Amino acid sequence: STAAALRLGQLDLVSYLGELCDRIDAAEPALHALVPEAGRRARLLADAAALDARFPDPAARPPLYGIPAGVKDIFRVDGFETRAGSLLPPAALAGSESACVRSLRAAGALILGKTVTAEFAYFEPGPTRNPHNPEHTPGGSSSGSGAAVAAGYCPLALGTQTIGSIIRPAAFCGVVGYKPTYGRIDTSGLIFCAPSFDHVGLFTQDAEGMILAASLLCAGWTPVDEQAPPVLGVPDGAYLRQASPEGLAAFENQLARLQNAGVTVRRVPALDDIAAIAHRHIRLMLGEMAEAHAPWFAAYGALYRPSTAAAIHEGRDVSEDEKAAARAGRSAVREELEKLMDEARIDLWATPAAPGSAPLGIASTGDSAMNLPWTHAGLPAMTLPAGSTENGLPLGLQLAGRAMSDERLLVWAARLEKLLGMGA
Repeated sequence: STAAALRLGQLDLVSYLGELCDRIDAAEPALHALVPEAGRRARLLADAAALDARFPDPAARPPLYGIPAGVKDIFRVDGFETRAGSLLPPAALAGSESACVRSLRAAGALILGKTVTAEFAYFEPGPTRNPHNPEHTPGGSSSGSGAAVAAGYCPLALGTQTIGSIIRPAAFCGVVGYKPTYGRIDTSGLIFCAPSFDHVGLFTQDAEGMILAASLLCAGWTPVDEQAPPVLGVPDGAYLRQASPEGLAAFENQLARLQNAGVTVRRVPALDDIAAIAHRHIRLMLGEMAEAHAPWFAAYGALYRPSTAAAIHEGRDVSEDEKAAARAGRSAVREELEKLMDEARIDLWATPAAPGSAPLGIASTGDSAMNLPWTHAGLPAMTLPAGSTENGLPLGLQLAGRAMSDERLLVWAARLEKLLGMGA
């Protein structure tokens, strides 16, 4: 892996960073995955020299030594302004560095830079385009992080998910995306969208890289060794019918490939109340957005873009009783999904990662319907690249596990990645 090669000195860090900066210089004027930064190359080389001075002995180097990480611009990072994709003055959004960024630095990672986010991690998109076809969206709200990993700018990037903001852009950009069990990665130092649903997650180029990164950021990580392939459950019903005909056909093809490789797939009626779940999720999200933004919106409301401002106005009408009921509903959905897993004897849920491939245009980030229930329930979820459409746009397979079983989800995902023919 790149991490091992850098740590052992088999890959020269200065040469590696030079190659990445050359790639960014060539592609970034059209891609717009990164928040612009003057002197990025010089800063990275200085950071690398300082890292090398701290860890001259390869045997003593930390696990992510020299790995450049993109950081979604809703995380506070020392030495960088935080704008959260907005026009608000960075001083208003300033604060202490995010806990997960501190963890990455402690593991030896370098900060490649800030990646573009939809405004305040909601729906107003930034300028990022899809690396596979610039006429299409990269997804959002972690658009820059997904695109940066897909374009080869960095092997690792931080994102967040409040509905589908990691899984969807990872699927649209053809990379691995992971949203942990709710709360397993520390969210402190984040510009929150909706604290009941905000998950810190990751983008990597393969599942093995994800296991390494997750093991360093998830609280209480305990390595597991799953020898048997997982039994997959397909949640049949109203939820699955939200996917497009193209998306469903691709999903059935993915399942057939896995079944041909010996994986058991069971169809389980589930989530027929998805419309009610989605309504509660959106209402609580808007209510919490209005709370989180109250002081900023009072001072800088005129600087908010239209759909973000409309969300905050709508959120003010969500009562405390409605918010409390929606919060209680989260655990009910989790318990129901895990009960169905027990009854059907399945290990992971498998679904399309998005209704279809990345939509045309960058005015929208796409539809997060396939991601919503797993985020609502706080269950760990992952997407693997799983083929492409006739026009060459990537498709993803979404996997979701039991709460706090992230370790098993990721190990199984690495096995399935190989069976899908996407892994090494």
